[in-house]
Amino acid sequence: MEGASYARMPRVKIRELKDDYAKFELRDTDASIANALRRVMIAEVPTIAIDLVEIEVNSSVLNDEFIAHRLGLIPLTSERAMSMRFSRDCDACDGDGQCEFCSVEFHLRVKCMTDQTLDVSSKDLYSSDHSVVPVDFSDPAATDSSENRGVIIVKLRRGQELRLRAIARKGIGKDHAKWSPAATVTFMYEPEIHINEDLMETLTLEEKREWVDSSPTRVFDIDPVTQQVMVVDSEAYSYDDEVIKKAEAMGKPGLVEIIAKQDSFIFTVESTGAIKASQLVLNAIEILKQKLDAVRLSEDTVEADDQFGELGAHMRGG
Repeated sequence: MEGASYARMPRVKIRELKDDYAKFELRDTDASIANALRRVMIAEVPTIAIDLVEIEVNSSVLNDEFIAHRLGLIPLTSERAMSMRFSRDCDACDGDGQCEFCSVEFHLRVKCMTDQTLDVSSKDLYSSDHSVVPVDFSDPAATDSSENRGVIIVKLRRGQELRLRAIARKGIGKDHAKWSPAATVTFMYEPEIHINEDLMETLTLEEKREWVDSSPTRVFDIDPVTQQVMVVDSEAYSYDDEVIKKAEAMGKPGLVEIIAKQDSFIFTVESTGAIKASQLVLNAIEILKQKLDAVRLSEDTVEADDQFGELGAHMRGG
């Protein structure tokens, strides 16, 4: 209908939030928006990662390329990544790494002087920017120092040495996985489960137990007092249809109806530690908005071309 608006106002409800983990509901939208948000979180939210390594001395058992690869996969704190420039777009430097706008410089100098094996870890990397450092995965409550040693890069024996200079740059997971801020991002349709109570009452207690146990996950249980089957955790349902198949095998089709709500999704987000899970979601929403603005601008441009013909294209330089 002309003039009708199909705009929707998505709602978000936070269920659980930690530095590296978030679980939330996204409602009143469709799968296209949910999947777009998921893909942006995985592949288009920028972080900072080591991109260039200059080896000065390496007498360890690992070759230079192996060490460079391991360095690139160390997560770096990336709170300022959104405000940094991509090195390819930076006009303030020549890409040598000594630029405050697009890169951060790291140094590592370690030599083993004893007979005990020396672990070289991310804690041995020294940054030129205190806000961009290797992510600390150690437990503050841990008393064992071995638990606070960082990500192992290489192990050295007596006389072996490693000296290098590394340049970290801004990037996105679409270009290389080392820039992805997400360890995993998943969403599922919120299930709506309806039990046919009348049909359920025709089953014996043993049949009820058999039907409840047919679910691989603990979705249903039997009330010890009333002996009625109840839903204990609808979100544990994995859309495997096992309970539906079991009901049909028992000659009770329609015993349960399970509907996937098409406008309600449950997200689980785990961060690598480069940025907090909450910031990852917010950054993804901001980037998605920028993409939608670009599409809207493109549509306006096309409309201008249709309206003004060659004049509109000429004004854009086309």
